[in-house]
Amino acid sequence: MAKKGKRNRVIQTVARKLVTNANPKSIVSEQFRTLRTNINFSMPDHELKTLLFTSASPGEGKSTVAANTAVVFAQEGKRVLLVDADMRKPTVHYTFHMTNTIGLSNLLTRQATISDVVKVSTIDNLHIITCGPIPPNPAELIGSKTMDKVMEEMKEHFDIIIFDAPPVLSVTDGQILSNKCEGTILVMSAGETEKEAIVKAKDALVSSQANIIGTVLNNFKLDKDHYYYQYYGTAE
Repeated sequence: MAKKGKRNRVIQTVARKLVTNANPKSIVSEQFRTLRTNINFSMPDHELKTLLFTSASPGEGKSTVAANTAVVFAQEGKRVLLVDADMRKPTVHYTFHMTNTIGLSNLLTRQATISDVVKVSTIDNLHIITCGPIPPNPAELIGSKTMDKVMEEMKEHFDIIIFDAPPVLSVTDGQILSNKCEGTILVMSAGETEKEAIVKAKDALVSSQANIIGTVLNNFKLDKDHYYYQYYGTAE
């Protein structure tokens, strides 16, 4: 019973972090809209369609940032696909209260088609592909020719595809996928991510020829006298 109760608390905690949908007028939601604007301006001569979020180490909030970024792009009117490419510790199905019986792993092993695995979320314009059953060989699946074909098919149906990838320093999956995506964003946790880890993560992505378009400093605490509080207040 204790184990089940702990699992329920974890699910509720993850789901509560979808602030851009629950409280779109908040300061945090405004920051995600700023992130969306920066992403749109990052490649002025080319429409960015595939975007990857990763971090140096686990627990830095990259899945939360990816999910909220997907929401603000959907709120802008774009047809968005959020893909849980973390086939080690998937969380997207928790965030959006979905089952994870079928997903990306089924797609990459040719046991399903895109139409089989794309789920419609409760948020307009936002579609989800969960991880699916955790495979024994995630890196090989992500690096496969099938993944290339799947990504091309995704581009035909969606305006932007956002991938939630594993931490770069933990496994090679994020590096491999970053090479296939048009843009990569590295998420860091304020006061927790060590400088050495950030440098190593950046070097790993550069060695994979990833196009790092920016970084996100997550969990940063604003002082009450910060101009954001003075200008925007604490809108509910």
